[in-house]
Amino acid sequence: MTHASLVDLRSDTVTRPTEAMRRVMADAEVGDDVYREDPSITALEERVAAMFGHEAGLFVPSGTMGNQIGMRLVCEPGQEILCDADAHVVTYEMGAAAAIFGISTRTVVSAGGRLDAQQLIDQVRPKGDWHLTATAAIAVENSHNRGGGLVQPLGELRRLWNWSRGAHVAVHLDGARIWNAAAASGTDLATYGRLADTASVCLSKGLGAPVGSVLVASAERIATARLWRKRLGGGMRQAGVLAAAGLHALDSHLPRLAEDHEHAQLLAKRLGVDPASVETNMVVLDDVPAAMVAEGARARGVLVGQVGPRRLRLVTHLDVDRAGIDRAADVLAELLDH
Repeated sequence: MTHASLVDLRSDTVTRPTEAMRRVMADAEVGDDVYREDPSITALEERVAAMFGHEAGLFVPSGTMGNQIGMRLVCEPGQEILCDADAHVVTYEMGAAAAIFGISTRTVVSAGGRLDAQQLIDQVRPKGDWHLTATAAIAVENSHNRGGGLVQPLGELRRLWNWSRGAHVAVHLDGARIWNAAAASGTDLATYGRLADTASVCLSKGLGAPVGSVLVASAERIATARLWRKRLGGGMRQAGVLAAAGLHALDSHLPRLAEDHEHAQLLAKRLGVDPASVETNMVVLDDVPAAMVAEGARARGVLVGQVGPRRLRLVTHLDVDRAGIDRAADVLAELLDH
């Protein structure tokens, strides 16, 4: 079965560049970005930083690199980052904070990934007490991957931010799918951005670019981040071909995210999932024979993500149109009925 004939709902990272995106990549103006001479990279970094209300941005190859550098900017070796137990930064990033930077992480079990600011605040350990590992920063994920694409409550984000200013504890935002959160909630990207000291935002998920994320922060922090990127092997040369894809995605794909959310709602209704539980572009099927359904769907040209023995995840994106959604719903509904 060819890729074109598949309906791939495993993740929104599986998208292929559109023909229009490939054209702008081929025509991109480029230079050596390690020498700070790639105009397309510079344009992307400046644009994304402005969108999130920050002074500067840094293009990095992946969201994991963006998150890890972002956290290192606000946390010294021997200090700790506090986050929820299902956060991407501690679940899917291979222990990088500890392995690379000597940063400790501590987690709090949350209600499905939903931010409760006070719950985290209550667990913060003070600096200056030599008996304790000091909490330097709190990491928040929005939208939340393992939370099924939930959007963090703006009031809780503000509560955490306002408290953090007096407590001298930094806030890092894992904004891999912040675009989806903004589209679903109507919250301006700059509002989200200004509630974090550092933020990493992905271009290769809902926006459909092939590679890359942008880390945003103050100009001083981004200057330091540039050194960390080089140390980690992330200094790229004529990377403007990738930046061009990101710029195109911001122009052409950001405005269409609501369509993915509508498709997720359609899937939820067809498959007996409460639509109110589907906040962005992810549908979670719980208490199902996950392996059997995933294998049966694959045999019929529909790919879904098995994220547990009894849990499946469906992620809508720009490569699956309404016809593909209907086809996936037909296949899955039949398998789930058996």
